[in-house]
Amino acid sequence: MTSGASAPSGSSASSSADPQTGQESDVLRSGGRAGFLGAMFLMATSAIGPGFLTQTTTFTVDLKAAFAFAILVSVLVDIAIQLNIWRIIGVSGRRAQDLANHALPGAGFALAALDVFGGLIFNIGNVAGTSLGLEALFGLDVRIGGVISAAFAIAVFLIRRAGVAMDRVVIVLGVVMLLVTTYVAIKTTPPAGDALVQSVAPDHVKFLAITTLIGGTVGGYIVYAGAHRLVDNGVRGVGQVREITRSSITGVLITALMRIVLFLAILGVVTTGAKIDMGNPTASAFDHALGDVGKIVFGVVIWSAAITSVIGASYTSTSFLKVFGHWVTKHERWVVVGFIVLSTALFLALGSNPVKLLILAGAFNGLILPVGLGLLLWVAARRRDLLDGYVYPRWLLLVGVAAWVLTIYLGWESLTGIKDLFA
Repeated sequence: MTSGASAPSGSSASSSADPQTGQESDVLRSGGRAGFLGAMFLMATSAIGPGFLTQTTTFTVDLKAAFAFAILVSVLVDIAIQLNIWRIIGVSGRRAQDLANHALPGAGFALAALDVFGGLIFNIGNVAGTSLGLEALFGLDVRIGGVISAAFAIAVFLIRRAGVAMDRVVIVLGVVMLLVTTYVAIKTTPPAGDALVQSVAPDHVKFLAITTLIGGTVGGYIVYAGAHRLVDNGVRGVGQVREITRSSITGVLITALMRIVLFLAILGVVTTGAKIDMGNPTASAFDHALGDVGKIVFGVVIWSAAITSVIGASYTSTSFLKVFGHWVTKHERWVVVGFIVLSTALFLALGSNPVKLLILAGAFNGLILPVGLGLLLWVAARRRDLLDGYVYPRWLLLVGVAAWVLTIYLGWESLTGIKDLFA
């Protein structure tokens, strides 16, 4: 069990010791504005992975312009959830699993185990995504591409200023994804006006699309990625509330911008009547949009999305492992490396398309979200001592509870997914 001492109010990003253990982290921090920027992009790029690309393309083919409504609703719910998660974790200066242990003894260990398991399974899919990217770009065998990409991710964590390197890599690759996908959207000339109208007055609504998007952007470990990064950067306390709030919203909007741009790019292709190969829908759409160049553009986008998700999943899963002992903080970068190596080894053993494992991981996402969110909202409502005496805004708590009720439905859908998987 972690200590019950309160985080100091208004502490700055200059702190270098782990807030729970007092140990010096082996993955160095980024301070000041860079710390906020890195946290925002880590959250966004953790959400934008191979599954993100496939989900967006598949639902666009299915719903066409009406998919804009699902995007808008999911973004509003994502903001409601992240506003609460970031503020509770940021003000307290404690990670989610440590707060959960205070709210209900032992709950933090269970939450950590679920998040690490889900992160590991998703990371297999992320490594698979990087291999597809290098195959499209250079024609490399998918196994070789996966190993090369894993080596790149490991190198990010092994260099001297690993924290700074991680933040810069996810920022640069996040911008690359946005720019390249924007180029595709411009080339396909989508019916943006129709999409704008249907974002509030859709021809038809598919609730499954909304729940899938929410689970994919704030489910599992993803919802904690940015907030845990803030804690590791030393950004914590009541004095940081304004910046924490702004950063949490901006992180969601970065993800939403990528979703919207990709949606428009695919919509432009679909409205021409092009037949999309649903075996690899995003690659097929890019091929229709740009011809031979489309394969290269797809390779850049999916590799950037997948490698940043490898980094995000590995870092965030390791941050959850810290609840199991000080040794994780002391040897943090090597634990991250071990996580990447294990993910890659499982990818090589299972093959490039571990479909059942990815479905299982998606189901776990839906289960983890209401558990963790519910525990943190309890802390906000009843444990002011853990928030250094901070009076949590009632309106924000109510918004969080409403979002939590929705996540319970998502959890039920996840249970159905697990049942179908093993039927």
